[in-house]
Amino acid sequence: MARTRGSWTGGTLTARSLLKPQDVARAVFHPAWIPQPLDPSVERLKRFRVIAGAVASLGVFTFVEGGFDFTELLENAMTASVVLLFLTPLTVGAMLWVWRRGGTVRQLRVPLVNSLLLLVLFVGCVAALLGLVQTVNGSANPAVIIGVGLTMMWMLIFTAYGALRVSGNFFGTAAVHRCLPPLLAIVTSWLVAVPDLVTGDLHGLSLTLGIVFILGAPVTVTAIALLEMGRLKRRYGIRLKAHPAALAAAPGPVPPTAPGMPPAGAPHLPPQGNPYGHPYAPGGQQYPYAPPPRPPYTPQHPYGG
Repeated sequence: MARTRGSWTGGTLTARSLLKPQDVARAVFHPAWIPQPLDPSVERLKRFRVIAGAVASLGVFTFVEGGFDFTELLENAMTASVVLLFLTPLTVGAMLWVWRRGGTVRQLRVPLVNSLLLLVLFVGCVAALLGLVQTVNGSANPAVIIGVGLTMMWMLIFTAYGALRVSGNFFGTAAVHRCLPPLLAIVTSWLVAVPDLVTGDLHGLSLTLGIVFILGAPVTVTAIALLEMGRLKRRYGIRLKAHPAALAAAPGPVPPTAPGMPPAGAPHLPPQGNPYGHPYAPGGQQYPYAPPPRPPYTPQHPYGG
């Protein structure tokens, strides 16, 4: 399956869209090839997971210390993006090894390539934004500051909205397997916390606050992601250890039957009743059991009378 022309953004972008970087970010970082959500409840869990992940990514301790630095934040985001550039393929590769008995990598080639392109695109946007910020900070030319500054503001909005999108779909890995985004959220959140736990660096906070801010985000992300995967398994039969091709071939759960409709798969039978009901019954009602009795047939006299 090859990607068709315009299928990445779904043909939604126009020249006027460039005036709204959030619309461009929505089309670019949540492309048309990402599958639609299965369940509103799963989407709500995903939003909570994104919020908790944003807390882990931004680092609440930065605000608590009172030394918030936008350039330092971008440098941390750049470091995290480079880590993701290596961590995400490694995690997906480990799952491909788990799925090896249920299908082949060739069956997933298109969504895997698309997800990798989306990951590289996001890392490139973060790097470009960091470069623009450093250019503005290091320049004394008013024309450069104004021109590059306007571009920087557009890229800032574009990248921020893009970060929210890729945090939800995790670089479109739901197109590979529905359980990959919550799994990658767990791995990423713990990767952010583990170095601080190993080194004991509490960033100037007390022991209690340090533990809360370091462990709070990954524990919250893990709990929400596990709940998300649990609902996917119970409601839709989507298991993390199953190859996506095997899930596609397996029969899905029977959808609930709407009131007044026959069960799925059962032949539709018309309402039961007397098929011989008389149309001229009193009150327009049919006789419930048999047609009304008729007088016996008597031949008429050929000459009348």
